[in-house]
Amino acid sequence: MSDVYAARRGLLRDRCAAAGNAAALITRPANVRYLSGASPLGAVLLVGPTDDVLFCAGAPTGEADEGRLDEQLRVSVLGNPGADPAVAAADMAAGVRADSLAVEEHHITVGRHRALRSVAPKLRLADLGTAVEQQRLVKDEEEIACLRIAAEIADQALGELLESILVGRTERHLALELERRLVDHGADGPAFPTSVGTGPHSGRSRHRPSDRRVEEGDFLSVCLGANYRGYRCEIGRTFVIGTSPADWQIALYDLVFTAQRAGREALLPGAAYRDVDHAARSVLDSAGHAEALAPSTGHGVGLEIDEDPQLAPTAMGKLDACVPVTVEPGVHLPGRGGVRIDDTLVVRPEADGGPELLTITTKELLAL
Repeated sequence: MSDVYAARRGLLRDRCAAAGNAAALITRPANVRYLSGASPLGAVLLVGPTDDVLFCAGAPTGEADEGRLDEQLRVSVLGNPGADPAVAAADMAAGVRADSLAVEEHHITVGRHRALRSVAPKLRLADLGTAVEQQRLVKDEEEIACLRIAAEIADQALGELLESILVGRTERHLALELERRLVDHGADGPAFPTSVGTGPHSGRSRHRPSDRRVEEGDFLSVCLGANYRGYRCEIGRTFVIGTSPADWQIALYDLVFTAQRAGREALLPGAAYRDVDHAARSVLDSAGHAEALAPSTGHGVGLEIDEDPQLAPTAMGKLDACVPVTVEPGVHLPGRGGVRIDDTLVVRPEADGGPELLTITTKELLAL
């Protein structure tokens, strides 16, 4: 992987040089990990004209949540526990006579920006913008392999839960059990706080589990994800508890399923982000649920659970191949509950079979 990280930093170095910047300071943890293989707590990465250095407040631990550091990357561990790695990086950039330094202004604080100016007053600070995030957009096959394993882990955890007795257990208990099962199956941890909603809570996006107990006839909505080697996926499903579904539950589920399928089928290279959103949203809108819909139909996943692209009505841009995204339409009816169906997929051309579905737990409306 060392060559992969070096190549990623080389692309960023070329982009900086083309913009007239001698070096770049990377502070956003996901971007640090993307370019160096690991992101120790508080670490920053200096991508210089010829040399790259990771600055850390303490020595990297090698723990799974940090990642696996590029062995060829130079590491500078600061001796002073109170020292700021970003300031040390700017000081080094000034020391090698760099005249400009691109920084992630969307991540760096005003106070830190002032500290950089103070230590290197002759260094021109420019905005790197979202250059690294855009570079992260298209995943290589090793990144997709990590997402595929994360999806398998999430599927396993969810499948085991569905085989257990659910009536009488609380949302909170079920969420904790799912997160334990994720780790048992090899995840570094959950990709995000697991959401379990029952009855009137079902179908709500990112519902925080409560002490409400599962009851016969409830809709049960679950949304979970696994973090595997830093890469995060998600899956969401809705079920009926105990009895045969009511007519309104079947109708609502079929509607959301149709919308989700339309969104998935629209995931092709060259498709506009907004068109994917429209494919799913229009199904629910035409059925009278416009006001109950989330701002977006889906989003990119990778080293963060919510990254570009955004599949939303006003989103600009078009999909590329090898971009992993979620498609997660849902409808929540206040006081009654609702349905949410969520998959992680990878955009693939039709010649390769179209979108690759990573989360494969059945989308049939099961009565558990």
